[in-house]
Amino acid sequence: MKKIATLALISCLSIGSILAQDPELTQYYAAPVYTNPAMAGNAFCNFQAAGRFSINYRNQWPSLPGTYRTMAASFDQHIDEINGGIGVMATYDRAGQGLLTTTTLSAVYAYVMPLNRRKTFFLRAGLQGTIGQKSIDFTKLQWADQIHPTRGFIYQTNEPFANDRVTFPNFSTGLLAYSSKFYVGFAVHNLTQPVQSFYKSDNGIIPRRYTFHTGAVIPLDKRKVAQSTFSPNILFMTQQQFTQLNLGFYVNKGPLVTGLWFRQAFGEYKTSDAIMLLLGFRKDKFKFGYSYDITMSSARSAVPGSHEVSATVEWCISKPLRRFKPMRCPEF
Repeated sequence: MKKIATLALISCLSIGSILAQDPELTQYYAAPVYTNPAMAGNAFCNFQAAGRFSINYRNQWPSLPGTYRTMAASFDQHIDEINGGIGVMATYDRAGQGLLTTTTLSAVYAYVMPLNRRKTFFLRAGLQGTIGQKSIDFTKLQWADQIHPTRGFIYQTNEPFANDRVTFPNFSTGLLAYSSKFYVGFAVHNLTQPVQSFYKSDNGIIPRRYTFHTGAVIPLDKRKVAQSTFSPNILFMTQQQFTQLNLGFYVNKGPLVTGLWFRQAFGEYKTSDAIMLLLGFRKDKFKFGYSYDITMSSARSAVPGSHEVSATVEWCISKPLRRFKPMRCPEF
């Protein structure tokens, strides 16, 4: 299996044009800045804005050698004086036992404005600037000219090595409209479609990623701040020939949150991709979530599932808000 994976990657590197795909997270609301730049600074506590620090880790298909591991860390906070939120985010993605890695560092600003006089409906507009670096370990690659017919990979390769890393700028933007019970957002990542080729060519672009997400938060009790809520939501995402649709819901009961989604993949072949289960817990400033993706496609015998965890710390801002009301949305 390792040799098959290696040869597959070599084939991808040798073709004339390469189209990469961004990593994705199941707990996309636990990584709000990654999902939509407009969500920077949208956290709240006690009817006030809050600062937020989040960490996410995804281990995709751990049953395979050279599994995909994705990590993201972000900080964001609303600042009333600039009428919006700011944020910073770092991501690290590792594939093929460290053979291919991608690291990014981003800064985000999201402007917020009321859409009606009563200030019950708001619009947020976000802009994100990113510096990314992709690197490859050529010493871990195996080539056809290294193969002995009976003894395997024993020869030195004559393949020319390119640069082992490439650095590129990137930009993303997003919009988010919301009320106290409803929200809808749209984001475009990789606006300039940056090139990440190791061979100094115009191939190897990162295609634009389009994300549409919407949902509602429905109180299940009559308290001023509901302790029990039901939150149906939809996420639709497309990037080049890769398209997916997530349908599901959250149920919040006191400190516990559970969730269930179905992910449908579209492309050359339409397939039921996964069922996603979530268990989350919140206590005061801290919240922790674990999710498991159950593979539903024909690949489930080789890759039965994927794991993902998230942890977040939030703290109240002492100053009262003057220009906007905080947003209620799912926490995982």
